[in-house]
Amino acid sequence: EKTILHPPADPNTMIHIGYAVVKRPKSRMRKAIEYTLKRWDKLTRYADTYLLDPDNNLDEYAIRPVVIGRKNFMFGGSHELAQHSAMFYSLLGTCKALGIEPFAWLSDVLRSIPTHPIHCIKELLPQYYEA
Repeated sequence: EKTILHPPADPNTMIHIGYAVVKRPKSRMRKAIEYTLKRWDKLTRYADTYLLDPDNNLDEYAIRPVVIGRKNFMFGGSHELAQHSAMFYSLLGTCKALGIEPFAWLSDVLRSIPTHPIHCIKELLPQYYEA
């Protein structure tokens, strides 16, 4: 006959029980439990709020093109070309961050450049763009 152990209702008690069970001072589990106990007040505050997301997948997804671009900039052919690529990716990233469709912005800017006064070129940047 097997005995089924039910964890205590209080997670803090459960961690202390787990800590007592792990006897080896150098074990990874013991280090993980010690790490958790040292930060218990912060962890419980984090768990008690609904405003914080437990993962950062959306952030990771948002910066993925930049990270991939950064790796590709190393093989741009020349330092100047790599800088131009970085600026281009930055402009497209700014469009996305501002909710502007990058292709529409770029098309508009390329059509506007020939007739746009050079001293007002700043107006063509995504943050000043008006569709």
